[in-house]
Amino acid sequence: MAIESACIPLPSEIIMPLAGWMLVKDHGLGVPWLFVAAFVGAAGNLAGSLLAYYIGAIGGRPLVNRYGRFVLMSPHDLDVAERWFTKYGSWAIFFSRVLPVVRTFISLPAGLARMNVWRFSLYTFAGSLPWSLGLAWAGYILGEHWERIRNWMRPADVPILIVVVLLIGWYIYLHVKRYRQKPEASTPEA
Repeated sequence: MAIESACIPLPSEIIMPLAGWMLVKDHGLGVPWLFVAAFVGAAGNLAGSLLAYYIGAIGGRPLVNRYGRFVLMSPHDLDVAERWFTKYGSWAIFFSRVLPVVRTFISLPAGLARMNVWRFSLYTFAGSLPWSLGLAWAGYILGEHWERIRNWMRPADVPILIVVVLLIGWYIYLHVKRYRQKPEASTPEA
């Protein structure tokens, strides 16, 4: 779970159902242990998310200041992201924990925007706990057929990926448009 939250796409739809089946049902531990598995899964999410958060927070702004123009990012963009995360970041972090693709990468922009780390941690854990519990529970119920969960969730990946690609395209369009509208440096008149 930490690997997935550290921006390495290893789906939790594989990890937690397997935990629900193997670590709980297969060993005869019973339903209360699903909550332990969910807690450990959410703690793993938090650990990986904090790693990605701090990579964004420590290295993000200097990298954007130095190389941001190559990926169409400016210090102004970081200021806008910081204001957005101040206003909506808590709920964005909480709800992103159940969205494929988004949950893997949301921590990096939160760190870049320097969202309050305590609030980030609280909402990351709170959003990851029910997700981990639901997946572990599904694995417990499905038993040796736990891998079906990923097949059932796969159709949601494509629409979310399309939305992400469209948002990136929109972002690029706005930046290219803004770049072209910048007035050229005027030469002093003699």
